[in-house]
Amino acid sequence: MKPLLFALRREPEQRLDLSKLTPDRLVGRTVKEIEAIEIGTTKVGARVGDYFKVRSGDPANLHFEGGSERFDLLGAKLLPGFSIYVEGDVGAQLGRNALGGQITVVGDAGPYAASGMAGGHIDIDGDCGDFLGAPLPGEIAGMAGGRIVVRGSAGCRAGDRLRRGVILIEGDVGEDLGSRAIAGTIIALGTAEGRVGYLNKRASLVLAQPVDFGPTYVDCGAHNFTFARLFSKALAEDSRRAARLMTQKLRRFAGDTAVYGKGEILTPA
Repeated sequence: MKPLLFALRREPEQRLDLSKLTPDRLVGRTVKEIEAIEIGTTKVGARVGDYFKVRSGDPANLHFEGGSERFDLLGAKLLPGFSIYVEGDVGAQLGRNALGGQITVVGDAGPYAASGMAGGHIDIDGDCGDFLGAPLPGEIAGMAGGRIVVRGSAGCRAGDRLRRGVILIEGDVGEDLGSRAIAGTIIALGTAEGRVGYLNKRASLVLAQPVDFGPTYVDCGAHNFTFARLFSKALAEDSRRAARLMTQKLRRFAGDTAVYGKGEILTPA
């Protein structure tokens, strides 16, 4: 069965709250009912039908034909067993608090992608903004499970206060990668700017391009890690480059000793 299609009519004049357009919220609704859903974020009202031509299909699989950096909260609270595919860019908080499912974006994503995510899989074909997997202001922890793959670059503070899950970035990364990370795994295949692993408590950061980690990380020598080779098999489907990195002999740096010191940064030996 064909997916439920949302074809973009024109570029929105305001930011759109697309959190209501998830499969579990659309099951049993007619095309007219879906087009009447309010998605505006300003005093000027906006409905789905104002910006999208909706074509009936399987609500378990949503397809957005056309994107915009004003598409906020796409895939928010997505449940297991459902999927969303976007041909174009998306805005802030992609996959916010997702519990499962699959989100694929053939374009760029804004800030706070995967914020609060607890399960599922997000694949971003382009670049991603700041605070990837990070908590919103006032929240204690960031991403708590699942996996997000960014094929391009990511902005600053990626993995900030990461709690669980895997963040894989194939391109370059901005400043403060893995800052204040609680646990989880971050893999960066490009270059990383500024501080890396600042106040990292128990997370594992894997960097293809070594940088200066500062005096609070302790060099523990080079090792052949069995767990890394096993982990590489799980990564092969998402990124062959990341899988190859994990099969290499890796040098371990323990830290950040400014806090617990139970985290680590791994680089090619």
